[in-house]
Amino acid sequence: MLSEEQRRLLGRFIRSHRERVAPSVPTRRRRTPGLRREELAALAGIGVTWCAWIEQGRDIRVSPEALARLATALALTPAERGYLFELAGRRDPDAPRSEPMPQAPGSVRALVEAQAHPAYGLDRVWNACCWNAAAEHLFGGWLGPGKQKNLLRYAFTESSARILLPDWEDRAARLLAEFRADYARALDDAAMAQLVAEMKAESALFGRLWDAQSVSVREGGQRTFLHPLDGPLAYEQHTFVPAERMDYKLVVLFPGTGG
Repeated sequence: MLSEEQRRLLGRFIRSHRERVAPSVPTRRRRTPGLRREELAALAGIGVTWCAWIEQGRDIRVSPEALARLATALALTPAERGYLFELAGRRDPDAPRSEPMPQAPGSVRALVEAQAHPAYGLDRVWNACCWNAAAEHLFGGWLGPGKQKNLLRYAFTESSARILLPDWEDRAARLLAEFRADYARALDDAAMAQLVAEMKAESALFGRLWDAQSVSVREGGQRTFLHPLDGPLAYEQHTFVPAERMDYKLVVLFPGTGG
């Protein structure tokens, strides 16, 4: 349910942009600039009353399809269209999908390489797409030579993960809850669906946790490790999302206390 502030902002946004659109058939007398409500309603294929209620911030739910038609009628830019759907709490049915990249975005690679501490990048299905030497040293069972690079597959199926992560089951459960939040934003992504199907077949724990439907944002905080060479270690984890490719992540582990 939208808050009163969201509804108010949505109504003001639509009205402001309606008043910027020049009518296709100019007339001599117009009390308001731009399109009249009935003209916008006709262009968007919605009722005039419905259009008025949206602008007035009434407590109604507008379908994604109706919002898409409004965006087209108002000739919104991609940024304005994204803002419209964000205010309305809806997913744009016509939003372009980000095409897979052969390598990590340049910004992620540059920041990973600049870090002295463990840092790595994740793509949309949580494959490591770049990492530095410190990360490879810490996660030898995942980022080492010849290893598969999917973080979920490592956490749930690699025996070395159970040694490196003292609280292994809790960490694996948290990872999966964070991944589900990404999964919900890409329900039509075949690669994500395939990964989930494969993981459910490979790990009984993954299957149980997936069916439990837990969801979490990717939070930072202390992460402890029991490294086979360095012994107990503690880091503070921070995750960043590049503005130009929000389906990628940059993860950095800064030395913490308790190691």
